[in-house]
Amino acid sequence: MMTIAVEEQRVRNLFERVEAVEDVANSLPETDGRRRRLLDVSNAALAEEATIRPVIAAKLLGLSEKSVRTWAGEGVLVVSQRAPRLLLDVISVHEVSHVIRELRALGRDRDLLDAVWHRINDRALADRDDFRESLRQMRRGQGRVLRPLPEPDADGR
Repeated sequence: MMTIAVEEQRVRNLFERVEAVEDVANSLPETDGRRRRLLDVSNAALAEEATIRPVIAAKLLGLSEKSVRTWAGEGVLVVSQRAPRLLLDVISVHEVSHVIRELRALGRDRDLLDAVWHRINDRALADRDDFRESLRQMRRGQGRVLRPLPEPDADGR
């Protein structure tokens, strides 16, 4: 059985390699097919690891193991297995690590659970093709108003 320190270092090294590939991919335009291929390669590398123990996820995310377990219970971290022991999906841990890093860079280090949950849900929505098409239509002035804005009163409010 692998020690926690060895397992943590192995996953930390994996994250560093994946992030190097992601950095290159993100430097390419969204329309460049190479970008998608590089992101697919990085996701495949993460998928090979498959699962991660909460204690390792806690170390990588800079959280307590109790917080990691709470986040898993709230659905922020994807649970791959509950019994005989809790194992988390490594891709979700990696995604959350990006969000936590962004929030901490903005000076936010408390009450991260809600902020991370909202960011992940916003990203999932923004990644949907139908949502992106709706935004394009809105920018072109297409579509129909389902709920008109209230008329201003006599004071212009």
